[in-house]
Amino acid sequence: MAKNICVYSSSSDAVDGAFFALAEELGAEIARRGHILVYGGTNVGLMGAAARAARASGGKVIGVIPKFIADRGLAFDAANELIITNDMRQRKATMEARSDAFLAMPGGFGTLEEVLEVITLKQLQQHTKPVVFLNPDGYYDPLTTLFEHMYEHRFAKSAYRLMYSFAPDVGSALDYMEHYQPPVLPAKWTTAGKLTD
Repeated sequence: MAKNICVYSSSSDAVDGAFFALAEELGAEIARRGHILVYGGTNVGLMGAAARAARASGGKVIGVIPKFIADRGLAFDAANELIITNDMRQRKATMEARSDAFLAMPGGFGTLEEVLEVITLKQLQQHTKPVVFLNPDGYYDPLTTLFEHMYEHRFAKSAYRLMYSFAPDVGSALDYMEHYQPPVLPAKWTTAGKLTD
């Protein structure tokens, strides 16, 4: 079954060419498998590379871009559907609502902020969708170390490791999404409104 796959990625054109190749591989593979790319709507950086590759491979692309960015001439006009939002918050909410799964490419502050928000919403039982970090050459390994540090100090329940996955390559990331079964996660609060252990 086709999935709307939300890809969080960088708008920077300054990153290493290997990341552009990865974005192109991801966009093309999403299209090849019959899925739909949902992303931040720009024509620059890894965002643009993934979108162009998906369209070139015959795939459907849904771009979601805030007006203040679109007004700079940065919208990907070749998207099958281009949604212009009032601001960044509406953009994120729209992408979340339109997506069946979430994938974070190697990225910076924006990418990390977006994917952590959907993990937090999953923790709060607002959705049960798969969340994957694309982790080529261990890009996100420092983040896994931080997550383990949080579990060690009980800022998060160890069962929350099941909320997300780290995948070393495009194929395994998409395989995870295609075969995903939502885990049973502990509630954050008791029925009395108190935090659980």
